[in-house]
Formats: sequence, structure tokens, C-alpha cells
Amino acid sequence: MRKMTIPIILGLVMVTAILADESEPVTGWSWGGVPAIAYNSDTGFLYGIILNPFNYGDGSMYPDYKYSVYMEWSRTTKGSGINKLFFDSKYLLPKGIRVTGELSYLTEQSLPFYGFNGYESVYHPEYEDDQDPDYRTRVYYRHMRNQFKLTMDFQKQVLNPNLRGILGLGFLNNDIGPVDIATLNDGQADADKLPVYSDPDSMGLFNYYEDQGFISADEADGGKVNYLKLGAVYDTRDNEANPMHGMWTEVLILVSPSFLGSDFNYTELTLTHRQYFTLIPRNLSFAYRVGYQSVIAGDIPFFMLPYYQSSYQTQEGFGGSKTFRGILKNRVVGNSVVLFNTELRWKFFRTVVFGQNLYLALNAFVDGGQTLSQYGNDTYLNSLPSGSKSDSLHLSYGGGFRIALNENFIIAVDYGMAADEQDGTSGLYIGLGYLY
Repeated sequence: MRKMTIPIILGLVMVTAILADESEPVTGWSWGGVPAIAYNSDTGFLYGIILNPFNYGDGSMYPDYKYSVYMEWSRTTKGSGINKLFFDSKYLLPKGIRVTGELSYLTEQSLPFYGFNGYESVYHPEYEDDQDPDYRTRVYYRHMRNQFKLTMDFQKQVLNPNLRGILGLGFLNNDIGPVDIATLNDGQADADKLPVYSDPDSMGLFNYYEDQGFISADEADGGKVNYLKLGAVYDTRDNEANPMHGMWTEVLILVSPSFLGSDFNYTELTLTHRQYFTLIPRNLSFAYRVGYQSVIAGDIPFFMLPYYQSSYQTQEGFGGSKTFRGILKNRVVGNSVVLFNTELRWKFFRTVVFGQNLYLALNAFVDGGQTLSQYGNDTYLNSLPSGSKSDSLHLSYGGGFRIALNENFIIAVDYGMAADEQDGTSGLYIGLGYLY
């Protein structure tokens, strides 16, 4: 039986009866939720819900908000799960200090892993296709990860109304290992069970990398990554959730030192510039993002490579829903990565429903990026054949649909297609908000 993923999201607008009539700004709490149902023949049936309430106070700041709370809970019948709480407010602390924080516990039975440095690692889709003669296992490009995550960022205006300094702390504990084949096979019919091998090369890429020493012993089981984040943010956006004009630029330095209890010492630099242009007032805009992230000191563990740092909320996946839509998640990881995203956004319908401001929008995008410097220990780099393919530009393109409640709660559906079959074929992504 082929692996299949069938995401079915029903966008619900769950509204409290505390808001003003259609001619006045939104006040008080506005609630939105997205229940999710999915099925994967290996990880099982997924069920869960995302809630994202916003508090607008007396409405004088609308469409800005006093508080945003993001809550996500989901489970699969084979042991994967998301437990996530994210909070954002410019008004909780005195002296104009903005606070954003995340508390999460994530259990992944089959997290994507495609090796290092993009095209330098050849992708073999036939290894995952149980109808192909060269089939090995449907979870060949997967490994297990359980992660506890606690982060807190503080931002304060400095020198200029649009300039903010940022100070952040993060504590991540990662439990890493190969896919638990016995758990995934439990309850499956014999024809649908994953094969059991003794050869690491057939068991999966993670197993092979660990066996060959490409993943060192001190990171193969995971460990603690505790960090300090410093930086500056220049922000002139007219609306954070979907700006029509302005820019959002940031410089971040992340330091993971041993005195914070981290098992790995490294320093990472992230530069990101986003800009927004109005093409038709209120309705059509163009947005782009360019970014660069590089390890500038020390040695980063392989399991931290997919994280793209941000002053708002750090996202996982160079490839996938947060960076290159349509490209396999975690396909483009290296010691340094450059990326770009371009997008047209068209709000084609507006209305008011039970006092709620509602709009529908379409978007078209092109995403791309590549690794610029190699990641890997000497064992890995010395194993590469002479003249092996270096990385080059990864491209994807596609479109999407948005349902926005009160400007900030935005149900998002994107479908992206990879330009090169080495990056996969396509991806459907359903979640909340715009990419940037």
C-alpha cells in the first residue's frame, strides 16, 4: 500500500457575541479555529485543532491587537503529536516592551531527513515507493524526534519609532533516533507493514549516516540547545498580518554557549528583509522576502539546521510550508542558506458577517533558495566522490487561498510545485497566516 496523506481541513469561524456593529472597529475577543483531519498509512490517523484568539481591547488600536494566543493540539494514532502554545503582546509589559513566547512539546515518529547540502545529497524517490523494484522502505527519508521547546523574546523601541532591539532566550531538548519500525507496524496488515532490515543502508538515510559516522555520536541521540538571541528589527509595516506597504528587516545573532547548559556551542547569523508594495489600494499587493542564515562560529548539530530564525516566531523547514512551498521539507539544509520568496496577494471579496470583518484572498508565489557552504564533518566530506554535484538553486511555484477574519486570523491554503524532481513533486499546506 502506498503512503498517502489526505489533509482535510474544515475552516471554522467561531465568533463570540461581544463585537461591535459593522461600522465600528472590532473590540474584545475574537476567536477562530481550524480543526484538522489527516491520514497517513505509516503514522496513522491525525486529529486535532488550532485555536487563535485575538483581543482588540476597546477597538481603538484595530487592526492591531492587545494579545494573540495560538494554541495547537494534535495527535496521530501512531504516536506523533503537537502540543503548542504561542503568545504575543505589545501591551503586557510596561515601557513598550513586546513579548513573544512559545511552549511546545513535539513528538515526531517520522521527521523528514534528506541529508546535507541540498543537491549534493541525491534524492531517490523509488526508495520510498513500495510499488518500485528498488523500494527499500516508506520511511527511508525519516527519523524520530521528540522535542521540548521554551522560548521568550523581548523587543523594545530604540533611537527611532520603527527600530527595535531584541533580546531572546531559548531552551530546546531534543531526543533523536531512528524510526521506531515496531511501533509503526503495530496493528498493520502484513501487506502494509514496513520491512525490517539489518543493513543500515536499507533501513533509512539517518541510520546509514549514523553507521558511517556522518552524524557524530555526540549528536546522534540529540541533546540540549540553549541559546541567547540578540538583534535589531526595522519595521514600517502598516499591518503585521498582511501588510499593504512598508518593510520588515532584521539582523539576528544566536549564540548557544555552554554556560547556558547547551550541549553544543555555535553562533549563527540571520539576515532577513521583507518588503510590501500596494498595487491597487486595499486589494492588491506584492510582497517579497530575501534571507541569509549562516553558522559563523562553532559546530551546529545536524538537527538544528532546518530552523530559520526570526524576531517573531522561529520556523522549521528549509523546504516545505515555511520557506519553499512544493519542495520537500528539510531538503535544503547546510552551514549557510540563502532564500527568497515573491508573492502577489489579491483581496477579491470583503464583507461583514455577524459584526466580523471578513475577506477572501488569492495569492500566487515563486519560492527559491540554496545552500552556500557545506555542512558535514570530515568523515562525511571525505566520503564525497570527486566531482560530486554541488548545490544549486531550488525553485518552486504555486498559488493559494486565504480566509481572513478581522484582518489577523487568516486561514491559509497553499499548493506548491517543485521545479526539479530532485526536490519532490508538490505539496499542499493548510494552516494559519501568510508566509511572511
